[in-house]
Amino acid sequence: MSGINSISNKIKAFARSLGFHDCGFSKADFLAEDAKHLTKWLEQNHEGKMAYMRNHFDKRTDPRLLVENAKSVISVLLNYYPEKQFDKNSSYKISKYAYGKDYHFVIKDKLKQLLLFIEENTGKRTARIFVDSAPVLDKRWAQKSGLGWIGKNTCLINKEQGSFFFVGEIILDLDLDYDSPMEDYCGSCTKCLNACPTNALIAPYRLDARKCISYLTIENKNEIPLQFKNKMENWIFGCDICQDVCPWNNKAIPTLVTEFKPSDDLLKMEKPDWEKLDEKNFNKIFKDSAVLRTKFAGLKRNIDFVSEL
Repeated sequence: MSGINSISNKIKAFARSLGFHDCGFSKADFLAEDAKHLTKWLEQNHEGKMAYMRNHFDKRTDPRLLVENAKSVISVLLNYYPEKQFDKNSSYKISKYAYGKDYHFVIKDKLKQLLLFIEENTGKRTARIFVDSAPVLDKRWAQKSGLGWIGKNTCLINKEQGSFFFVGEIILDLDLDYDSPMEDYCGSCTKCLNACPTNALIAPYRLDARKCISYLTIENKNEIPLQFKNKMENWIFGCDICQDVCPWNNKAIPTLVTEFKPSDDLLKMEKPDWEKLDEKNFNKIFKDSAVLRTKFAGLKRNIDFVSEL
């Protein structure tokens, strides 16, 4: 056991040296309760047009089907909270996670370094790195690894700094010293439910993605339904409302990851600049950005929908 404790402590220390806020471990096993919740969520069609949520159900709820001989799930958190934000009165808004470089690249690079460190200390491993790119229930594994709890807004909330974090994992064939799951500290608070302008949070811990501004502006590839007219509150890519009102985010501190910091040119953009944006400047401004997911046509659709009276 002392050997497991030793390598576990080394992995956590190295993860923090890479800039991760925290790192935790949980035993790779079947997520029985999550399988039930996911089944019910899909039965109610709350995933909308995200058909991929119905794919690989068994792998999504059992990491041992993703990595041969998987023993552990290593979860990490990387802070993306920005020091500077858009002027809410003069500009349209994009979600804070998309201010800088696409997080997939940044976290994968760090996790590759972490896995290399593990192999240097334990030998060659059967392992895979995941960053919101495969059927993995990221938030649940982070919760089981003691990094936070899944709040009433369905976001992972960390007791030290709130919820503005990216989550990543390494699933591998190595036994580790497992952490205890984090308990729920939402208490009786319902600020996130009360603040959602489209009523996407239909109950505590329950999200109907079809009503979520993030879904409507990113995952949704069709026209935005007219029922959401004048309810978008100037959000044109994603939405942070349920996080912004969360009391735990009073503890949020600016990220030290330079890749996540927005350019001055982006922050200077006001409504007329967004409305005049052409495809050439779109590709220039959002080079290597998560905003590219919606493509120019999608962002233009969102701007037009929000700007039209």
